[in-house]
Amino acid sequence: MIRALDEAFKKIYKEDPQHAFFAPGQVNFLGEQSACNGGFLLAAAISQGTWLMASPNDKNKFVLRTLDQDDYAEVMVSPHYRSTNVDWVNYPLGIISRFMQEATAPLSGLNILFSGNVPQEVGLSSSASIEMVTAFALDHIFGGGFSKIDLVKMARAAEAGFVDEACAVADQYTVAFGEKNIALMLNGDALTHQAVPCRLGEYALLLIDTGRSRPGSASRWNERLDQCHRALKMLQQESSLQSLCELTPDRFQQQAHLISDADIAARARHVIEENARVQRAAEALQKGELELFGQILTDSHTSLRQLYEIPSREQDLVVEISQHKGVAGARMTGVGGGGSVLVLVHQAELKNYRNHLFKEYKNVTGAEPDIHRIRTGNGAHRLTHV
Repeated sequence: MIRALDEAFKKIYKEDPQHAFFAPGQVNFLGEQSACNGGFLLAAAISQGTWLMASPNDKNKFVLRTLDQDDYAEVMVSPHYRSTNVDWVNYPLGIISRFMQEATAPLSGLNILFSGNVPQEVGLSSSASIEMVTAFALDHIFGGGFSKIDLVKMARAAEAGFVDEACAVADQYTVAFGEKNIALMLNGDALTHQAVPCRLGEYALLLIDTGRSRPGSASRWNERLDQCHRALKMLQQESSLQSLCELTPDRFQQQAHLISDADIAARARHVIEENARVQRAAEALQKGELELFGQILTDSHTSLRQLYEIPSREQDLVVEISQHKGVAGARMTGVGGGGSVLVLVHQAELKNYRNHLFKEYKNVTGAEPDIHRIRTGNGAHRLTHV
């Protein structure tokens, strides 16, 4: 990838690149809902990601190109930017806009070329990858002196404000702080994490893309968040709780009578029990208990379906099909419109599982799923080949 990008840069810009950077995608194991309610999320940076090469130009403009699409943009260096009609450009442009507002050192024109191999719209944070590689590049090239946390906050602000997309800060955080063979148990409120060994040994982690979007999933996600906020208000009648995840499952059982609506109580129960599952999953990884880790993934999926009521026929089907020899566990992943499932399967059964999945899924849906092998990787960093 890096060699192809280098050659392409020379061909497009008629010069050698002076800087090169990489930022990974990331995968959420479990805890997206608990992290939004004062609890923990377990995630990891992955080996797939986005590469960026750049060199200064004397045109006083940012030239943004990618090998992955034909569309590109050229924008003059300016204190203010607005989003463009080229969707992918808005992610790096949002970062440039934040830097123009917050950096003390002046920015000048750059020729920039991106390329990435993060599968799109399957819950692996391709947008956070391009945002963070841009942020790391600008900080290094222009001597911004920002910390990783500063860059994470910039990227989050850019996506929420400039691109106008809702996302969890965990995406950018994991892309920045991830490490190979490490999972991060992230405290989203405090923006801190505990590093957890994540060596899968004889197991392989697969992401199964069902190829089916989930229309309206964003609105359902927002509705569930609102229900959790309403549950907290009801519980606060007799306590000084600041978040749902201050409660253990046992304490919640003692106070659940304060929540008068059964659906709202179910949402709160999922979030609180999910927070406990995140901590148990981290302990299982720490001890190398991968079958237990897989079972926790499956338990999380069951709770998402039954208590959080996130409907997905295709994802449920994949999890059902994955009740197969050698599979330790499976869980739907992502909070957006994509329909993906994480599956932890023993490598000795990998071929049999793939064949079984393709056959059974096609029998029911008439379609074939895409299978991506997921490996952990390092967080955003500068490359030294140029």
